Amino acid sequence: MDDMHSQLQAAGAACQQSNSLLLPPPAADRPCSSSSSSSLSLLGTAAAACLFLSAAIYCIVVIIVTTSSKQNINNRLIRRLLKFKGRRSKNDRRRDYNNNAAPPPPPPGRGSSWWWSVVETLAFVSANRSGRGLYHFVEARHRRYGPPCFRTALLGATHVFVSSPDAARSLLADAGGFSKRYVRTVAELLGEHSLLCASHDAHRALRRAVAPLFNAQATASLAANFDALARRIITRDWAAKTTAVVVLDAALDVTFEAICDMLIGRTTTLKRRRLQSDVLAVTRAMLAFPLRLPGTRFHAGLRARKRIMDVLRQEIASRQRNIMDMEEMEEDDSKHDNDFLQSLLLLRRRKMKSSQQQQSPSNSNDHLFLTDDQILDNILTLIIAGQVTTASAITWMVKYLADNKDFQETLRSVQLEMALKHQHGDSDGPLTLQHLNSMELAYMTVKESLRMASIVSWFPRVALEDCQVAGFHINKGWIVNIDARALHYDATLYDNPTMFDPSRFKGEDMCTKQQAPYSFLVFGAGGRTCLGMNLAKIMMLIFLHHLVTNWRWEMADDDPSLEKWAMFPRLKSGCPIHLTPI
Repeated sequence: MDDMHSQLQAAGAACQQSNSLLLPPPAADRPCSSSSSSSLSLLGTAAAACLFLSAAIYCIVVIIVTTSSKQNINNRLIRRLLKFKGRRSKNDRRRDYNNNAAPPPPPPGRGSSWWWSVVETLAFVSANRSGRGLYHFVEARHRRYGPPCFRTALLGATHVFVSSPDAARSLLADAGGFSKRYVRTVAELLGEHSLLCASHDAHRALRRAVAPLFNAQATASLAANFDALARRIITRDWAAKTTAVVVLDAALDVTFEAICDMLIGRTTTLKRRRLQSDVLAVTRAMLAFPLRLPGTRFHAGLRARKRIMDVLRQEIASRQRNIMDMEEMEEDDSKHDNDFLQSLLLLRRRKMKSSQQQQSPSNSNDHLFLTDDQILDNILTLIIAGQVTTASAITWMVKYLADNKDFQETLRSVQLEMALKHQHGDSDGPLTLQHLNSMELAYMTVKESLRMASIVSWFPRVALEDCQVAGFHINKGWIVNIDARALHYDATLYDNPTMFDPSRFKGEDMCTKQQAPYSFLVFGAGGRTCLGMNLAKIMMLIFLHHLVTNWRWEMADDDPSLEKWAMFPRLKSGCPIHLTPI
């Protein structure tokens, strides 16, 4: 979940619908039915033009302000150096000749001038607010400049997108010269203490502190809870539906409830719905313009974050009072079923008491407890990383299986046979981790869905010094993005990469890694590998099993358009399906 936790060539006839999801065709023009609709169209066009002009003005201001300070500092030095341009060039040529090696070139692409940054930023925003999705911007430049990388400029910063397994290894596994970097809106909404945005040293300490959340006991508890929730929705609630079921809505509900139960325990229905609505507002604001004006998505996201923080602070205060009451009553807290928040607060309380008794604080285990601000930021981060990404992946999995009915039937027969064998004839009984470990074909389906969906399309890193990546020169301060989606659709790494083919992962289990190193980056790699990757796979397996053993389904809406302004790619329609009972 850490490197969530920060977004294709035509396929064969068996998977043409799935491919269109990545680069959907432009919508057809529709004739106006009346003069009224024509007037509304003109008003809509004028509003869109005003919005586009406002965005352009904002981009220009941000970029000029970002770059002006550097230019003012360097102008005098540049004027002096220009006088010696000829002599410097001769010396450079002589040095290159003596060394018998020219310095590596910069990545292909346009420069970092402010005017080009404005052009590229507007193109980036245009892709994000269209039905083609954010990644369309990146994919179009990959086609223009070719692999393994290209350079562009966004909001005053130089970005390099690289799609090489070797480069991914150097950036993710041996990232001594790089640091994690997300856009400012993400950092402000998640908080400075978030695992996703923390510096290298801070991230190590935070990761050690939250690691107990993902132990075997917590994993088994989440699996049992999610299994009960999924069976309730899929077998009971969906059976009463008379219209199409929207998969994304159901997946968001069930994953949010399971993650919240794990992190902060059970809450009232009203409180949970308000919290879920605020989390959705924060997610929608992550790629918005950082305008703090009322009515903007970023302003709405900041207000939603504040409400979430208020709720969590009240919860922490209540828990701390309960802990003190338990201490006065000398009650053993190990008898209680503690959620993640309770565990962190208990651990911190014990550490503080131990330090007071010793009258000399020990530094050996300081990383094992967190401040209130660290707890707040990371609970919000874990909710978003656990809910939104997993729900999006579940939705794409259902979509791919709807488009591949033959494989859906094959998977159904395998899962029904497994259920009858291991669940004493009850195909809809509760699942355990042992059952999940025996679902080889279902697990292959999960991995292939994750590869094709590529929920986190790229992983950003900022260069801390001048270096080389993929044979190109990278300046200090440039942001290098490991393009996971391009790797997942690389024909040299995957046969027929645009075709949905779970058999490509045959022979692997949940503990093994992809044979080609750094070619499967669904959950990142290296020290920032997603902590909750096994939890995400477990939730997808459970949802898939109960769906495929209870229903056949087909798409109720084939519109391939993607949701606008979405941090993670997902269908605008939410993937509505028609259900047929088994």
